[in-house]
Amino acid sequence: MHIPASLRDSGCLYLHGFLSSPASEKAQQVMQFFRDHPQLGSLSAPFLHFAPAEAIDIARAELTRLQDKHEHVWIIGSSLGGFYATWLAEQAGVPAALINPAVRPGELFRHYLGEHTHYHTGEAFLLESWHLEQLTTLTCDTIKAPEKLLLLLQTGDETLDYRHAAELYRHSPGWLEGGGTHSFDHFIERMPQILGHVSRNL
Repeated sequence: MHIPASLRDSGCLYLHGFLSSPASEKAQQVMQFFRDHPQLGSLSAPFLHFAPAEAIDIARAELTRLQDKHEHVWIIGSSLGGFYATWLAEQAGVPAALINPAVRPGELFRHYLGEHTHYHTGEAFLLESWHLEQLTTLTCDTIKAPEKLLLLLQTGDETLDYRHAAELYRHSPGWLEGGGTHSFDHFIERMPQILGHVSRNL
């Protein structure tokens, strides 16, 4: 695969979704992609804390670390990670790819208040109203630099209504597929498209 010159020795931050981890299938696929294409540079896929304020602090610190190491950095975010990626990309002015991103989770997650078990660690977490307040503070009601955000949606998302993201990111370049799942079936096949988008926005 051809790697654009602007992406060689770049830094990528991968942000997983709610109750997910770097052990998720998509995160592992991205890790393997970077192993297969070492000229890309380095990948950071941190474990994000359950509490949004701590999660965004972790993500921001990793983005800063990548910026200190690489001239060019970019973000991939899935689900709630796409929500975090939007805030970070808008703040830092870097390009990002958003995979079935959560929109206004401070409102959406009211249906999920209570105890949850982490999919990968088995730990129990309690989602409380103050978590929702933290999410609300990170919400971007309008997108300042839509051209920097690539939206990847599948209409068969069983967790999120894809139309919410389609509306918020309506001025961003996008890829909409019929069917699929919240995990975004065959995600790794979209990596050339992601690389093309990022290279045009560095």
